[in-house]
Amino acid sequence: MPQMAPLSWLLLFVVFSFTLILFNILNYFIYQASAPSSPDTSSAISTSPFNWPW
Repeated sequence: MPQMAPLSWLLLFVVFSFTLILFNILNYFIYQASAPSSPDTSSAISTSPFNWPW
């Protein structure tokens, strides 16, 4: 089986790199974070009575 030319290796690297970057960008922008569904946000935050020594 003949070896690939260096230009083909470079082209292969560029294609795979571009695909990886495009896939990551699409996953980043497609993801939608859900907002908290609690109507009263002040009651959802609980404070601990424990006081740290510092």
